[in-house]
Amino acid sequence: MSTTRRNTARSLDYPEVGATRRGPLPAGYQHLHHTARIGTGRAAFEAAGSAVTTWRMHRASGAELRTSAERAEPGVRLEVSVGIGPLRIAAPCEVIWSVYDNDRTGFGYGTLTGHPELGEESFTVDLRDDGSVWFTVLAFSRPAVWYSRLGGPLVPVLQHWYARRLGNTLRRIAAG
Repeated sequence: MSTTRRNTARSLDYPEVGATRRGPLPAGYQHLHHTARIGTGRAAFEAAGSAVTTWRMHRASGAELRTSAERAEPGVRLEVSVGIGPLRIAAPCEVIWSVYDNDRTGFGYGTLTGHPELGEESFTVDLRDDGSVWFTVLAFSRPAVWYSRLGGPLVPVLQHWYARRLGNTLRRIAAG
């Protein structure tokens, strides 16, 4: 596990904290809702839930991740980054909620000052009554810096692409 120092100067930079857990998603943001079936049965649910909450899903999808903890819990700070060399974009976040239930596992994190977007994103795995296992990414965001504003309509396309990539990665992990 790599760690990062807690930077107390960074704080959540949007007012609708917790909206990915309790809903509805707030107006004035781009919304993302992606759901994918990733498997069947308790074993697939357990594997997927663990991969989501221990950051394995993000890392296996190609993101670099530095975190202050091995597992998603409220207050955990992390920095997700993608790209290569000088084109690497870092996104500081803080976990604001987590759930570890018999049929639902996941967490939501919010953007911190310095993130290219303002908003929140959640990653949950659900075991439904029919035994199917589903992965959901739910988010709201808007540009926070010049380059994400410049990206305009390309940013939501990239966000949807990454959500699908996470789902495909999680499907492989859940399959063993």
